[in-house]
Amino acid sequence: MQQLLSVWNALEPKRRLIVGLAAAGMFAAVLALARIAGNPSMALLYSGLEPAAAGEVVAALEQQGIAYQVRGGAIYVDAARRDRTRMTLAGQGLPATGAAGYELLDSLSGFGTTAQMFDAAYWRAREGELARTILAWPQVRKARVHIANPVNRPFADPVPPTASVTVTLVSGGLSADRVQALRFLVASAVAGLSPENVSVIDSRRGLLPGPDGAGRGARAQELKRNVTRLLAARVGAENVAVEVTVETLQDSETLVERRIDPDSRVAISTDTRETTGESSEAGAADVTVASNLPEGDAGAAGAGGKSSSAETRERVNYEVSETTRERIRPAGTIRRIGVAVLVDGLVTTAPDGSTSWQPRPEEELATLRELVESAIGFDAGRGDVVTIKSLQFQPLPDQGTVASVSALDGFAASAPALVRTLILALVALGLGVFVLRPVLLRPPGPALPEPPGHPQLGADPAAATALLMEPPTDEEDDEDPVARLRQIIAERQQDTIEVLQNWIETTEERA
Repeated sequence: MQQLLSVWNALEPKRRLIVGLAAAGMFAAVLALARIAGNPSMALLYSGLEPAAAGEVVAALEQQGIAYQVRGGAIYVDAARRDRTRMTLAGQGLPATGAAGYELLDSLSGFGTTAQMFDAAYWRAREGELARTILAWPQVRKARVHIANPVNRPFADPVPPTASVTVTLVSGGLSADRVQALRFLVASAVAGLSPENVSVIDSRRGLLPGPDGAGRGARAQELKRNVTRLLAARVGAENVAVEVTVETLQDSETLVERRIDPDSRVAISTDTRETTGESSEAGAADVTVASNLPEGDAGAAGAGGKSSSAETRERVNYEVSETTRERIRPAGTIRRIGVAVLVDGLVTTAPDGSTSWQPRPEEELATLRELVESAIGFDAGRGDVVTIKSLQFQPLPDQGTVASVSALDGFAASAPALVRTLILALVALGLGVFVLRPVLLRPPGPALPEPPGHPQLGADPAAATALLMEPPTDEEDDEDPVARLRQIIAERQQDTIEVLQNWIETTEERA
């Protein structure tokens, strides 16, 4: 501490001012750095919320005492507490995204609620629940669902329900598979609604493709991936090219088939009836006058006759074999599949180093054809076609430049750490330039001429110092140079000590 005070007292007023300003600047820089380091790292909590939903989230954060920042339409919180804050807000039902769901039905009471009011609330709740389900997709920011369910009226043909979905995406667009899944999601939630009657609208790109094109393209891509992966295991991924075409029905079709086989019959009932009967007749008597009198004797009867009959009837009912088949082929059913496969041949190297190309043998191509037919579900009756050819591939020319990884890519994720390191480096540089450098480079006092050699000084610096510190005698005042040197030392002791120190250090370095 005494040395610092002596150095401070030895400085000129101008340098004292410079040192003071440098110390104040360094203190301010350290204070600012400490403040930056003390502030928490803010991370995005929610963005793109409706004003009402954002206000509810901010009110909940203030109630819980969580520090936050609002930047435009985004809300930021401490990165260490972001996930916990999201879970806490989700437990409170925040943010309230989309329309209300089935909780709308809880407010309906049995008194004063008509059937029309209940139906309207029910469909609102159904739309809200579907919107919530769609918002669970990571790439969907906003979603609205509208369902048109017409009321059936007597003496009028029923009208099928329709629906429309409007989505706002975070970035990019929805793939064909996602669009098809969205249509089936809404159609499965509404009775009588078919996927082709669901329209999906992107708020930026407009109406998305229909289900027929989406299903056909997705099926073709799936078959192409399967066939390519299967053939690549044999010939290599760079030696095969596959194209798949899927033709589908554009209209729904219902087929009813009824077949009657006359040669196949089954007895379903039998009716048998038997009838028997007997009859007898007496012989006719002679006609006389006595037989006509009331008391007359009619005479004995003539010879009589007897008869009997029996009849049996059987009735059998047969049913002819009949088969009725009904087939419903909805739109999007596969009508035909075509697969074209191009594989590279074999390259052989001769002993002299030359190479030659030859197509793959027919036996191998036939085996590959069987594998492809099994992979696509080949159906000859449907008209499927599989074509495999072995032709020589042409090398593709290199276009453009090869992309390389920049050395600065690894530092992009640690930008805050780099800024803090830079600030520390600037503070250290300022400390060295404005504080330490003026102190260390303070110019020494005027140098004294090196004393001439004297036989009594010798090579010992300690002995020379003791000899020089002795007071001069009267005889040495006029002619002896050592006496003159002693006089100078007596007059300027501080400067002499510094000169001797420099001299001793120089002598030790030379030694």
